[in-house]
Amino acid sequence: MDFRRELIIKPFPEKINIKDPIMLVGSCFSDNLGEKLQHNRFNAMINPSGTMFNPISITRALTSYITGRPYDHSMIFKTQEWWTSWDHHTRFSHADPDALLGMVNSSLNEAHDFLRKTKWLIITLGSAWVYQLENGDVVANCHKVPADKFRKKLLAVEDVLSALDNLIHRLFIYSPGIKIMFTISPVRHLRDGFIENNRSKAVLIQAVHHLVDKFSNLYYFPSYELVIDDLRDYRFYSEDMVHPNYQATEYVWQKFVAACMDRATLSVMEEINQINAARAHKPFQPDSEAHKKFRRKQYDTLIRLAEEYPFIDWQHDMDHFRDQ
Repeated sequence: MDFRRELIIKPFPEKINIKDPIMLVGSCFSDNLGEKLQHNRFNAMINPSGTMFNPISITRALTSYITGRPYDHSMIFKTQEWWTSWDHHTRFSHADPDALLGMVNSSLNEAHDFLRKTKWLIITLGSAWVYQLENGDVVANCHKVPADKFRKKLLAVEDVLSALDNLIHRLFIYSPGIKIMFTISPVRHLRDGFIENNRSKAVLIQAVHHLVDKFSNLYYFPSYELVIDDLRDYRFYSEDMVHPNYQATEYVWQKFVAACMDRATLSVMEEINQINAARAHKPFQPDSEAHKKFRRKQYDTLIRLAEEYPFIDWQHDMDHFRDQ
């Protein structure tokens, strides 16, 4: 008997190549996926404004990368002892307002330049619930400000479509040829409630599929369905029963690689995985001739890879295996 239904993902008609610059924005699932890409030596920029979940804040962040308009003192505020921004994650908070603006604008400038050359933009939407200030502005992070300062609202499908549709047109103008991949975070926002979480995900799924059907160069990767419908078991969640655990994220990653990477990239990723495994190896006798031979072999491999893939920075790997 079959006790599980596996989700078979049709290979993407356009595949990712390891040469392609990739920007990832959105929920903590973007962080997870981006870290795996960087670990495999992809040129990936992850959440230049920090982790964010709702489509309005994600749209605002990407629009700021397009315009490159710097932040000034009128766009930040102080809460308790920290200066921060409604558009940024708490990792940008600082006791000195000028230092905060320095971090924010430095990241903004890097994102502005990177987005213009980006080949793939991966947007992970987490929740359609938003928190609004008195003036109606949606915040990306509440920064532990008391809840009575916000109005909580569930976006309608039309709200999400309006924001993302306008963004997509601007992206295609700013970065011609860019390909956009949408995915819905499998992290369940149960603090909103079980029913409320499902309503939220339904809004996001409906909006994203409408856009993918409307535009060329837009794609959908089913990370949400892989965890919720394919794995479909609490043993694939961490202790909080909300975030997918290591097994689940590895499963999604393997599905992502199989569906989205081209053949040449799969080949070099095999060699990169061998290099990563070699770097993680802890020798029993580091001064032995056998281990020295092992290190020389890895170094020679890296010399070859550097010639074949000069657009990848192999320096840290080579320093690791270079003779002391």
